[in-house]
Amino acid sequence: MTVTKPDREPSLLERAAKVYDFTAHARARGGVVPPVQPAAPVVDTPVAAPAPAAAPAPDFADATFLAIPEELRAPIGDEFGDEVYYPEDPDDTARIDRGMLAANGMIVPGAPVGPLAEEFRLIKRQLLIASARIAESESADKARMILVCSARPEDGKTFCAINLALSIAAERDTEVLLVDADVAKPDIVKQLGLIDGPGLLDALSDSRIDVEDLVIATDVPHLSILPAGTKTAMDTELLASARTRAVIARLLAANPRRIIIIDSPPALAASAASVLAMRVGQVMLVVRADRTPESELRAAVNILDGCEHIQLVLNAVAYVQGGARFGSYYGQDSAQ
Repeated sequence: MTVTKPDREPSLLERAAKVYDFTAHARARGGVVPPVQPAAPVVDTPVAAPAPAAAPAPDFADATFLAIPEELRAPIGDEFGDEVYYPEDPDDTARIDRGMLAANGMIVPGAPVGPLAEEFRLIKRQLLIASARIAESESADKARMILVCSARPEDGKTFCAINLALSIAAERDTEVLLVDADVAKPDIVKQLGLIDGPGLLDALSDSRIDVEDLVIATDVPHLSILPAGTKTAMDTELLASARTRAVIARLLAANPRRIIIIDSPPALAASAASVLAMRVGQVMLVVRADRTPESELRAAVNILDGCEHIQLVLNAVAYVQGGARFGSYYGQDSAQ
C-alpha cells in the first residue's frame, strides 16, 4: 500500500518536530513506551516535557503527521470569532451543547480563536488540499469523504472527528456531515449534547428509509449529524452491502458542497473499519503518542489499505520546553 501526503515546504513533521517532543513517545522496541498519566482536559499552565531523546521516531516516511498536544485540549475556540449564529427556524435545528464541548476540551463555536483551533486548521487544510487532488485524479465522490479512525479504543479518534468537523464547518464554501459509524459504541451524539435517534444503521437496514430524513441539522453553521442508529449484530455486513453505496450516494447528492466525515470503529477492535476504508478518499488515522505502539499502528495501516491516502495525526503530544507554539501567540504562555 502507498501512503501519500500532499507536497509542502517545509514538511509539517519537520515543523512539528521543532515544537513537540515526538521521540519521547517513540523509542525502541517497536515504539512501545511506558504509560504516562494523561494531562487534565483544561490546563492553564502547560507542564514542560523532558528534552527529546536521541532515538529517531518511527519511520513512516510517506505519511503525514500532525500534532495535537493534550495540553491544548481547552475550551479556547474555533474560527467563528465573536459571531453569534441564530438559526432561521430554531425548531428545525438541534442545539449543540457548548458547555459540554468546553468540559470535554473541544473547539467551542463562538469562542475566540485559540491553539486547538489552529492545530485543526492545519489538519483540515492538508485534508482539503488532498481532497482536491483526489477529485482531480481519482473520484470526485470519494474525495468528499474522510474516515477518522484509530488503531485501538481511547486513542482520541472521536475527539478528533468532532473537532475536525467543527473546523471544516467554519469554511465559507463547505457543508459538513459528521457520521457516527462507530456503531458498536456510538458517542458523537452524546458528546454534542444531542438527543439520539434513528440513523445510519436504520437506513442501511430498511431501503424504504431516506437517509437524508435522519440527518440532524444543528445550530452550528454548515454542520449536521447522522447518528449511528439502532444497533444490530449485522453491522459489518450492512456496511459492506450494496445498500451502503446507495446511502452514501444519497448523502453526497443531497448537498454538492457537503464533505462527509465518518467516525469509524477502531481498526484493531472492529472489522467495520476495513470496510469503511474502501468507501472513502482519505483516512485520518489518530495515533496517541503516549500509548499507541508502532506495531499496532502498522497493523492498523494494513487493515485500512482499502484506502490509498492515509494521514496520521499524532494525538496527546507533550510540549518541548521553550519551543514556539500557537499558545504563545494566543497569550497562553506558561508562567515565568
